[in-house]
Amino acid sequence: MTEFTMNKDADGVATITWDVPGKSMNVLSEAGIRELDGHIDDALADDAVKGIVITSGKPDFAAGMDLNVLGSMKEAGGAQAIFDLVMQLHGMLRKIERAGMDPKTNKGGKPIAAALPGTALGIGLELPLATHRIFAADNPKAKIGLPEIMVGIFPGAGGTTRLVRKMGAMVAAPLLLEGKLNDPKKAKSAGIIDEVVDDPVSAARDWVLNASDADIVKPWDQKGYKMPGGEPFHPAGFMTFVGANAMVHGKTMGVYPAAKALLSAVYEGAQVPFDTALKIEARWFTNVLMNPSSGAMIRSLFINKEALEKGANRPDVPDEKVKKVGILGAGMMGAGIAYVSANAGIEVVLIDAKQDSADKGKAYSEGILDKGISRKKVTEEKRAEVLGRITATTDYAALEGCDLIVEAVFEDPGVKAEVTKLAEAKIPDTAIFATNTSTLPITELAKASSRPEQFIGIHFFSPVDKMMLVEIIKGKETGDRAVAKALDFVRQIRKTPIVVNDARFFYANRCIIPYLNEGMRMLAEGVNPTLIENAAKMMGMPLGPLQLVDETSIDLGVKIAKATKAAMGDAYPDGAVDEVLFWMADQGRMGRKSKSGFYAYDEKGKRQGLWDGLDAQFPEADDQPELTEVQHRLMFAQVLEAVRALEEGVLEDIREGDVGAILGWGFAPWSGGPFSWLDMMGAARAVEICDQLSAEHGARFTAPDLLREMAEKDQSFYGRFGSQKKAA
Repeated sequence: MTEFTMNKDADGVATITWDVPGKSMNVLSEAGIRELDGHIDDALADDAVKGIVITSGKPDFAAGMDLNVLGSMKEAGGAQAIFDLVMQLHGMLRKIERAGMDPKTNKGGKPIAAALPGTALGIGLELPLATHRIFAADNPKAKIGLPEIMVGIFPGAGGTTRLVRKMGAMVAAPLLLEGKLNDPKKAKSAGIIDEVVDDPVSAARDWVLNASDADIVKPWDQKGYKMPGGEPFHPAGFMTFVGANAMVHGKTMGVYPAAKALLSAVYEGAQVPFDTALKIEARWFTNVLMNPSSGAMIRSLFINKEALEKGANRPDVPDEKVKKVGILGAGMMGAGIAYVSANAGIEVVLIDAKQDSADKGKAYSEGILDKGISRKKVTEEKRAEVLGRITATTDYAALEGCDLIVEAVFEDPGVKAEVTKLAEAKIPDTAIFATNTSTLPITELAKASSRPEQFIGIHFFSPVDKMMLVEIIKGKETGDRAVAKALDFVRQIRKTPIVVNDARFFYANRCIIPYLNEGMRMLAEGVNPTLIENAAKMMGMPLGPLQLVDETSIDLGVKIAKATKAAMGDAYPDGAVDEVLFWMADQGRMGRKSKSGFYAYDEKGKRQGLWDGLDAQFPEADDQPELTEVQHRLMFAQVLEAVRALEEGVLEDIREGDVGAILGWGFAPWSGGPFSWLDMMGAARAVEICDQLSAEHGARFTAPDLLREMAEKDQSFYGRFGSQKKAA
């Protein structure tokens, strides 16, 4: 399989084209490195070649490195194998950069340019950064950047070292530490690339044929080079690194190893010659890859997430792509679902009981699109096109021809049953009916349907346009066609699906509610609320439990508590939590939406800090628990529910459990998800902590039988249930 081909023309330009067979985007493999290296050697040795252009045979340039290669090398050869591969890559890119020039005079090299037709990410930008000039097509949809930090690693093929030496640490920081992506024009303005043109290959050819010796020598290879913004011990540079260190620790709370490693590579590399800096970068990159956190993040946020998006658990039935979707209920959820559907090219019928409510639901899409226009991310034509796909009405007859219905009315079984019957009277017999609910059992709701095998749950998270996870819930009678239709719909709207079986709170809410409850329990016990909130953030949770209750609203918590208590009766376990929740509601403190909750807010709704009235009602105890104990309570409240969901068959695939946790409620992304976190800790240690917590705080921390069995057998979740196996 050939990934790179080379063509030499009569003018003396060697064009190397990257085109990986069978893939929509180029990714770099070990074989690809060897092929490209061979072509570079050939072109540099050929006297007839005056210059080289590297481009892509696809609409985009490249999506990055094949992370599966790095994963397999880690398993097979460990740190040395990874380091050797990275240094091999450095050697090839440095060969491109030096291009055969004399090491003393910097003369005699051959100009090498990169021509980017579209998106260039990761190694797809690191390779061009090693060339002498980067030409990008004027393609506003293209994304250019180094997003590695988002999956637990950092740019390790020279991107870190080159970008910092090209731009300075301060300017490069958002690109490296936040994975910020730019369109070509913004990338040029930032100094990442050199030219934005209509025909990058033609422009690159012209340039290599006319470039001089001086045009191809990188600044760091010239005498007297000084790093932009100052080196670490320069007065300006010193302050940059002090500030960067504080910023990184403040944002990551020290739990993301890649961010610390990147900063170390930059700091150490800035004090040594360029080639030594590359070796330092390679060592830190290897260090990160060998860290369990990095492996878990790559597995969950790249490999598993991609597998689920491509239909890893899709039933083997014909294509069920959605052409026309009917959405019942134009409130916040229905309006959001209408927008993402129309934006994906699907015809939408948005129904509500009153026309002004339906129109208001459509106006939600207008607002998002208008904001996109103001930010120059949406054109007027695109706005008109998307809004033209949405029909806002009260007439159920408009549902004729819909192949999917998504019901998003008030969380009341009676209301949902009524609209189900109204819709089924108008839609084709083959249409799939989905209910968007976060708490109500799908099997019970399906009783209102005349075709329960075509009835399914699709749980969107709010706000729909921003949240990436969609939870698909199978009722007891839900058929394979309904599951396939739901999965195909989620793929169309470019979100990540997980499929679970019907049970109270399904999967995501089942795990997040105990986290919120544990925070409120500790508050009632007299644990300092600042300790509760910071303990959570120091474990990598994006929000502390009290802040998250405020964000989701306290009155919603009260409704869920009352419904759960009515369903469970004497078995209801959260009376202590209700004392806190109901008291807050009685005070009229409903959370952020009322500008008053566990936190205080200013008139604009900006959070000001924990409400000082908490101490009067929940006085702080004299003896405060250790930080680790608070963290264990908050984390195990979540992960034990994930294990129980697997044990009970609610979850069928641990990949969905990990990906769903991170995307659904922000479970400590550094850990790779609850099952990956338990694997890092080890089942035996997890059971030991459970026993301690249950003895001190109650039966909710009892280790599930599955976890105890795995501890006895010295098993891990990914070892036992594997990436391709389903839990029995």
